[in-house]
Amino acid sequence: MKSADVRNQAEKPDPGGYAAARLRLLTAGEQSGPPRRAALAALTDDWLAGLFDRAAEGRRGVSLVAVGGYGRGELSPRSDLDLLLLHDNGDAEEIATLADRLWYPVWDLGLTLDHSVRTPAEVRRAAGEDLRVQLGLLDARHLAGDRGLTAALRTTVLADWRNQAPKRLPELQDLCTERARRHGELQYLLEPDLKEAHGGLRDATALRAVAASWLADPPRKGLADARRRLLDIRDALHLTTGRATDRLALEDQDQVAAELGLLDADALLRQVYEAARVLSYAGDLTWREVRRVLKARAARPRLRALLGGGKSSAERSPLAEGVVEQDGEVVLALTARPERDPVLLLRAAAAAAQAGLPLSPHAVRHLAATVCPLPTPWPAEAREQFVTLLGSGRPAVQVWTALEAEGLITRLLPDWERVRCRPQRNAVHRWTVDRHLVETAVHASALTRRVDRPDLLLVAALLHDIGKGWPGDHSTVGETIARDVATRIGFDHADAAVLADLVRHHLLLVKTATRRDLDDPATVRSVAEAVGTRSTLELLHALTEADALATGPAAWSSWRGFLVADLVRRVSAVLTGDAPAEPGPAEPTAEQERLAVEAFRTGGPVLALHARPEPPAEPFAGEHPGEYPETHPGGPSQEPAPLGAELLIAVPDQPGVLPAVAGVLAVHRLTVRTAGLRALDLPDDVGDGSVLLLNWRVAAEYGSLPPAARLRADLARALDGSLDIAVRLAERDAAHRWRRGAAAPPPRVTVAPAASRHATVIEVRAQDAPGLLFRIGRALEKAGARVRSMHVSTLGANAVDAFYVTTDAGEPLPEPDATSMARMLEETLRA
Repeated sequence: MKSADVRNQAEKPDPGGYAAARLRLLTAGEQSGPPRRAALAALTDDWLAGLFDRAAEGRRGVSLVAVGGYGRGELSPRSDLDLLLLHDNGDAEEIATLADRLWYPVWDLGLTLDHSVRTPAEVRRAAGEDLRVQLGLLDARHLAGDRGLTAALRTTVLADWRNQAPKRLPELQDLCTERARRHGELQYLLEPDLKEAHGGLRDATALRAVAASWLADPPRKGLADARRRLLDIRDALHLTTGRATDRLALEDQDQVAAELGLLDADALLRQVYEAARVLSYAGDLTWREVRRVLKARAARPRLRALLGGGKSSAERSPLAEGVVEQDGEVVLALTARPERDPVLLLRAAAAAAQAGLPLSPHAVRHLAATVCPLPTPWPAEAREQFVTLLGSGRPAVQVWTALEAEGLITRLLPDWERVRCRPQRNAVHRWTVDRHLVETAVHASALTRRVDRPDLLLVAALLHDIGKGWPGDHSTVGETIARDVATRIGFDHADAAVLADLVRHHLLLVKTATRRDLDDPATVRSVAEAVGTRSTLELLHALTEADALATGPAAWSSWRGFLVADLVRRVSAVLTGDAPAEPGPAEPTAEQERLAVEAFRTGGPVLALHARPEPPAEPFAGEHPGEYPETHPGGPSQEPAPLGAELLIAVPDQPGVLPAVAGVLAVHRLTVRTAGLRALDLPDDVGDGSVLLLNWRVAAEYGSLPPAARLRADLARALDGSLDIAVRLAERDAAHRWRRGAAAPPPRVTVAPAASRHATVIEVRAQDAPGLLFRIGRALEKAGARVRSMHVSTLGANAVDAFYVTTDAGEPLPEPDATSMARMLEETLRA
């Protein structure tokens, strides 16, 4: 029969039929969540069963089966219909005609259909060849036709799955691991895939498959609720976008949150993260149990041979008071009494992290149910065990996760609830707030040899962003919270004050080092006054590095490490009284003077380009040589990192030098890291006049550095007007159409108050882009400002630049002029 004939004979849904009923169900709003999904599945079941009955005309040996998500009755508004037409090897033409009469009405409604036509033998063969097919069949559900045929298939498929579990479950775990590698971890992504990411709906299906194998039983606590929550969010996503998508894009999150009755997009993401965390933890425990069972099964025949058929008892090795190791896990000793030992929880956690072993989920649940609360303040042993846990490095993460899964972290630290699963809408950050704090403690554990008080460093690492759960500046809010937490866990008043200061100033060093002129004594003095003591400075230096390393690759580099270390040395000198007197203008080097003389005599720019790395930073006073951790960017075990090339430029004093240099460097794809500019008076025997001297550090965006002669030629052309930088940059932008994601926030330009006695500091925060420095320099030049120096910092896609500007007389700008200039520059960058 021709396809057109089949379509004419197939039932066409009318407005009062399935299509209209489906539309009413999805738009009425009377039902949502599981009731709506169940109602949609039941409605679809009835419609398909009717189609089948009319098309099959009583034929035996054929059945219609729902598989996959539809088999589970989980129909979201835009879900696929996963259908299997099962037959007993009847007439091929009749089966094909029957299939057409079923599929065409589905297609006519615009529904997505995933279909197959197979005999039971073909089903078994396909399942054996493709694990995904077998997983879908585990949820097979009869819709219409020969019920016995469907029941026999279900029995066979489940029996095959259980018999083949020792082989198929490792395949399934590999599949889950590979999917996690491709799609990331759902509990940390800003635009997560609710289905494919680790901790998503696919993993929930995998856990159902493990349970069906009877080889291991996944944890049940919170699992069904987490799965339901993700399905509800997917339903709302389908309804608000009108698309069959599982990706929760940034631009859709506010609408989805409103559909679910949530406060905002952050509340939505927090629900996603909480559900994903439950599923991820359940998956970790389940796959650990699967590996243990398979390992035990493989060893059992050999064990029986050795023991003559006897049964062995598991060996238990003591780790701490009341804590033992058994079967590769940390469990409680038989004599442990959690109800009488409030420190047992922290002792077990510290012992597990120190041994690099997981805490048994049974032990954690038992502790959660029975352990007595710690007194306030904590006893010294509890504080010591807590610090030991934090100082255990990477193994502390899985122990912390186990405690958090049973609500024990918020029981120990009530303030943790505010940051738990809290998203960070900043592309530089790769973790949620709570995981970032734990990761900072992990990185701090590698730096404890650099400080006199490792305990304060580790606790400060855990608490430095604790204020992000409250309104206001998180550093200021966090200072108060950190002081309270420190007192609660047993630190004395002096130590609590240090912890509060560390949290209050945890961004001070990196902000100052990358945005301020370190040669300005006011900069160094302000940091010294904020820090107060060398001991606090030492701790703050390590905390700064740990925080940046835990943030993400864009937040730390050898260059930033070098700048921070330079600032720390200068501040340390002030705190010990060894700081030199306020210097005057630095004397030019022989090379700078030579370039200046050549520029004066030729009347054009001259330059020198030196591509040499910076030497490693000297150890901080009090550090011991050889005790750098491997991750320390300046450690002696590493080669000095190339921090860019030194670019010296001498130009006869004239307008337009800064935008010309910045523009030429942008054309050659050179990134500016630091820049200084000053007027240099010529020696009396050379002539009467001055030359502008620029000492910049640059790095190639990619590839190698351009020849110095080419840079000089282009700079000369830019200064005499024969090279139009703006046109060249516009042509390059037009030739390379950059893909843009969500719209970037508008630029912001401010005047930093009291940042320097010698200049006005203009701070620019904007989206990083080729030619940004050229646009800023041209605007400042147009406004008549003289740029004394500038400090460039790029965090991910964000540029944070500081410009020290003066009048022609070398004085700071009057306040009204500075404010007006900042407003003008902001308007220019917005245009």
